[in-house]
Amino acid sequence: MTRILGIDPGSRKTGYGIIDVQRSNARYIASGTIRLTADSLPERLKMLFDAISQITQQYAPKEMAIEEVFMAKSAGSALKLGQARGAAIVAAAQADLPVAEYAARKVKQAVVGNGAADKLQMQHMVKTLLQLPSAPREDAADALAVALCHMHTMQTLIHTAGGARGRFRRGRLTIQPLSD
Repeated sequence: MTRILGIDPGSRKTGYGIIDVQRSNARYIASGTIRLTADSLPERLKMLFDAISQITQQYAPKEMAIEEVFMAKSAGSALKLGQARGAAIVAAAQADLPVAEYAARKVKQAVVGNGAADKLQMQHMVKTLLQLPSAPREDAADALAVALCHMHTMQTLIHTAGGARGRFRRGRLTIQPLSD
């Protein structure tokens, strides 16, 4: 079984979602939103780093998946988003977690089947795929979608490799033949 931490980064609020994956089955573990309330960006980045570090200690994921930067409303917003991603990635690196990065369009394609899906479609599909009683909040749903995208990507890579077992190790995918 593999535990995956999905992150939907932001400089004001960051979503996280944790799933356990066994073969092609995903099971919901936890999700939420990290609200970054400090006034200065450096303080918010520290809050984010500390929160992700605490989540990795509490839930002990084996891998982390994070959404890539997209061009936001302005270049300044994109830079802040990139810095928030950096804080989350460093927290994962400190915990020796391999990190996979996915474009928002790829996440939507993997979860909804449409790279231009809206937030409500994402929330609905996350609820359905994880058999949740209600749809998670927007940022948490996006983070769970990132984790589900990573699960699907890994399954596709393993299938393509002919039934081998694959795992990201420090930014690289290694494929090992099954010994079962």
